[in-house]
Amino acid sequence: MNASTTPQYGVPQAQDWNALSDDAFRALIRDDFETHYPVAQRFAPRRLRWSENHDWYLRMSAKGWIAPAWPVAFGGMGLAPSKLLIFFEEQERCGIARFQDHGVQMVGPVLMKFGTEAQRERFLPPILSCEHIWCQGYSEPNAGSDLASLSTRAVRDGDDFVITGQKIWTTLAHDATHMFALVRTDPDAKKQEGISFMLLDIHSPGVRVRPIRDIAGTEEFCEVFLDGVRTHHTNLVGELNRGWTVAKSLLGFERIFLGSPKMPEYGLLVLRSLARARGVIDDPVFRDKLVGLELDVAHLADSYGQYAATVARGENLGPDVSMLKIWASETFQRIADLIVETAGPFGALAGDVDFGQESLNPLATFYKARVPTIYGGSSEIQRNILARQVLDLPG
Repeated sequence: MNASTTPQYGVPQAQDWNALSDDAFRALIRDDFETHYPVAQRFAPRRLRWSENHDWYLRMSAKGWIAPAWPVAFGGMGLAPSKLLIFFEEQERCGIARFQDHGVQMVGPVLMKFGTEAQRERFLPPILSCEHIWCQGYSEPNAGSDLASLSTRAVRDGDDFVITGQKIWTTLAHDATHMFALVRTDPDAKKQEGISFMLLDIHSPGVRVRPIRDIAGTEEFCEVFLDGVRTHHTNLVGELNRGWTVAKSLLGFERIFLGSPKMPEYGLLVLRSLARARGVIDDPVFRDKLVGLELDVAHLADSYGQYAATVARGENLGPDVSMLKIWASETFQRIADLIVETAGPFGALAGDVDFGQESLNPLATFYKARVPTIYGGSSEIQRNILARQVLDLPG
């Protein structure tokens, strides 16, 4: 690739990023993020809405950086695995708020692999331009961790499929323009069979989105009710009744990034700042707890580095990567618990608390640490994977 390469979609890349050394690429990305990402939005205590962070991501779109993993021909940066890890690590290090990236991270790659040329031409350009914002219709009230037991149905009626059912824990569905959903198209098939992967416009008649207010008072998740929603048969991705195969392909890099040490490392920064503000940083009992957590995070970072090296070599990760997610998410929770404990009576106050020299929000980290043990496969699911697929324990 060179600077004159014209992609099929999106904007041309300024250069061949993979021709840079990893250190040079990291320095370039870090400088851009540090220089341009708004300081006020770094390490946001909640998931930001599109109205809050759209300026940054429209900038990334115009720059051609909105889809770092996509091939250059499709409008992406075309990053090799090692460069892609660096890109995401630097986003985490800078505290860049995640946006509604289901289109970039999930729908786009699925269409490249399973979609028709007509589907790619229709859907990829508005993903790159952020004109289409996607959400994920997977979980249901009775089908969360056991996703294959979903009951939302789609029935063929002429040129359309008619979808009826309910999805829940749909992240930022109230900001979305489109949804990709798993639906049951053969109710008589076994659980992981008879499921299809479909696309739909969230503003279609019969779609109702209802936000869910969480314990922190925010509305990141939604319920989505589908009452006779019609979507054209050309919005079926892949083969009919073979949607489970499509869904599994979405895992990709997600498995390793859920085990990143960046959030626990950030939690330690908050914990140390709070301990200094509370005057307990040198207390021997506190120091014993702090050092134990610091060692856990250091070991996590070493383990993450080994998995990252596997990805950087272009090799597939095994089921043992589930250990990484358990380690990262549960360590982050222990750090958050100690933050609340160290805050004392202030640990029960919502919002920023003035500790004299600085203002901190002890509960923000606590709230943020509750969900990682659930999303992306709960800790119980991850332990079952390790037991059955790694340790070969009896079921």
